[in-house]
Amino acid sequence: MHRTLKAALALLCLAELVASTPLATSLSKLKLSDITQGIQKLNRGAQVPCNDTRVAQVAFKDRKLSEQELLCQAATVLDNMTDCKKDYEPLITSLKSLHGMMNCPPSSDNEIYLRNFLPALGNYTQALYRRISATPAN
Repeated sequence: MHRTLKAALALLCLAELVASTPLATSLSKLKLSDITQGIQKLNRGAQVPCNDTRVAQVAFKDRKLSEQELLCQAATVLDNMTDCKKDYEPLITSLKSLHGMMNCPPSSDNEIYLRNFLPALGNYTQALYRRISATPAN
């Protein structure tokens, strides 16, 4: 009984440690790389699909919002597009796999063109990737 209790306590402590780990150390570098490369691939084409579409602006520089919240908002923005959604499906899937949240509407009513949103998202995911790479634990 004593061993079982110690094991349960150890698992509980481990679960608490994992839950409190900052997102930057638990994000998948592979998924971030996939997102960045997907955006670069779209930008290399003759024209970004639906580049004149207006989408909600995500405040990637807002320090009050968590990384998960910002990634979730970015996924929501792309997911809410009606035209060209199939072109962005790989990005949406990768973003959703990183944040684990269900619903997170953008925190701003401002809109920008998709052609401006994609570089901002790419810069944000690149910065996260660099931060993870610089973390000594990785």
